[in-house]
Amino acid sequence: MDLKLEQFEGPLDLLLHLIKENKMNIFDIEVNQITEQYLAYIHSLQDASLEVASSYLVMASELLELKARMLLPRPKKEEEEEDLEDPRNDLVERLLEYQAYKEISKELKEKEQERQQIHTKLPEDIHSYMEEDVPLTGEGSLDLLVDAFKKFLVRKKEEKPLETKVTLKEISVSSRKIEIRSFLKKKKRARFFELFPESSKDYIVATFLAILEMAKSQELIITQDELFSDIICEVKESGV
Repeated sequence: MDLKLEQFEGPLDLLLHLIKENKMNIFDIEVNQITEQYLAYIHSLQDASLEVASSYLVMASELLELKARMLLPRPKKEEEEEDLEDPRNDLVERLLEYQAYKEISKELKEKEQERQQIHTKLPEDIHSYMEEDVPLTGEGSLDLLVDAFKKFLVRKKEEKPLETKVTLKEISVSSRKIEIRSFLKKKKRARFFELFPESSKDYIVATFLAILEMAKSQELIITQDELFSDIICEVKESGV
């Protein structure tokens, strides 16, 4: 297994790589096989700093404990219980959460790279030329959406923790785009926060990526009456 430390951002990143390479279902991880491959990688960390290696070692101990739990025989009474909790659930939740935020980080990094290709000019006062409720397009709308999303996450964190329940139902970006079009076709205009009726992390990430794609393709019109006011979203007539 020819793996290098700099390839990965941490132990969860390495685990996702191993799961992908072995073509495993993330909801049905073969713990024994993954643990053996992970430990083989750990042995190659001799030259890594103690601070970096320690995080990988902590995950190694967790995998060994999980492997032991999977190998322990279950009492007959537990075997008969239909809703017996899978020992892998906690690991799966952490992997799904990391995967979701890794995808959104990649999307935001691409936006940043695109912005670096744009030449800017000195700021000037253009308020006298602006009308109220002016549609924003391009990078302006994307910046507003990113800022609004950050505020949304802070608000959700203050209200209650985001739901991390493992589910086999896949929430795709394309399906959320269809649902957003349908919602805005009926309501015409909606505040940004109204496009997030559910609070699971997978749902929130898929929804935000769908909004970003629609804004980038200028299918979604983003407006703001004044600085710091609510962001309003609506779909162009040709895109409904």
